[in-house]
Amino acid sequence: MAKFTPLHDRLLVRRIEEGETTRGGIIIPDSAKEKPQEGEVISVGKGKSNDEGKVFPLAVKEGDRILFGKYSGTEIKLDGEDFIIMREEEVLGILTGAAKKELAGSRR
Repeated sequence: MAKFTPLHDRLLVRRIEEGETTRGGIIIPDSAKEKPQEGEVISVGKGKSNDEGKVFPLAVKEGDRILFGKYSGTEIKLDGEDFIIMREEEVLGILTGAAKKELAGSRR
């Protein structure tokens, strides 16, 4: 895959399709018309800089699973795969523990 490094406070995100979302345990009711989308952060920029040139690193890092608004970011294609470039401020939140599949079978 071509190496893509976002600039400033931008992120490169791979969308995780809805079928995979419910395994993470977050259930979004159908009444929520514009469901948040889930994605995996592939790469991040160095951060936002202020007027004095001080750089503030991002709270989101590579490998994070995030939620973002349906119309966030700009869709792009890299090596035939779809990605989204978005600013960190468009991220609604970071999902933790969503990828732990081994816990799913242990409910009694």
